Amino acid sequence: MAEIPSLRSHPPINHRHYFLRCGKVERGFISMIRVVGLVAKYEEPKAAEMVRWLVPWLKEKKRHVLVETGLYKNGARSCSKQQMAKGADLIVVLGGDGTLLSVARLVERPNVPILGVNMGGLGFITEVAVDELENVLEETLDGHFTVEKRMTLAVNLYRKRNKPKKFRVLNDAVITKGARSHIIDLETYVGKEYLCTYRADGLIISTPTGSTAYSLAAGGPILYPSLGAVLLCPICPHTLTNRPIVVSSKSTIRVTLRSAGDTVFLSPDGQQGMQLQDGDVVEVLDYGVPVSLVRMPSRGYFEILRNKLKWGER
Repeated sequence: MAEIPSLRSHPPINHRHYFLRCGKVERGFISMIRVVGLVAKYEEPKAAEMVRWLVPWLKEKKRHVLVETGLYKNGARSCSKQQMAKGADLIVVLGGDGTLLSVARLVERPNVPILGVNMGGLGFITEVAVDELENVLEETLDGHFTVEKRMTLAVNLYRKRNKPKKFRVLNDAVITKGARSHIIDLETYVGKEYLCTYRADGLIISTPTGSTAYSLAAGGPILYPSLGAVLLCPICPHTLTNRPIVVSSKSTIRVTLRSAGDTVFLSPDGQQGMQLQDGDVVEVLDYGVPVSLVRMPSRGYFEILRNKLKWGER
């Protein structure tokens, strides 16, 4: 597919702060969201229905529309997620957290907001409900929106006599044993300091955003999403005193697999697992480029936790 025209010529949106509330529209700000990308969960009929409504709605608003290849077009331009990540000024994700993760890790421009719409699942990072979308999107296009920047992690896999494999994650990197494997040994350093060798079913290395995902199910703490921190949470550790630990986001974490003959996988953000070999090193550090999520100013983080996790209910 040829490069999408006119997507390089206009200047990017300039969000000056870690959190930015646009109380009023600055001159020329509205016109800067000119290209809107739509990503949807393929197998969700409601998401496909929303795309059919959104394409003409956005075109009425004089916006160029990009849709992920395979989705309903009706005059929109079809492209891959990679092309959309490079060309859109705003990306609307219709699905669940997994759908958002699939595109968020591709967006290398922290000034491009992502609006996540929850299509029925738990949805911690896709917080906008379907019935709220029109009003929220209208406000966003008009420049009245809040963005929250979430850190991402670089995950590098080093193997002898092989080129490093590199990934970027918004939630977590998970090292876990196969179904028939024994407990595995994971020699772990934080910076130059030896932490411990985990004897466990695996290890979750998570951002604050990912603290409400797999790590939470494994007994890890919830981290406020704007914290500069990384969470290490062992999965079913053999030694019960091996508890989750939170370290600075400035730290470089290195985990070496010390289990010959076991089946072990590395799964970045729930992507298809990559099998590890004894002696492989997984290095995790701050990627340096955050992801910008559109937030609803009327809904705080603790309200989201109360509602999603049913806190206080009997």
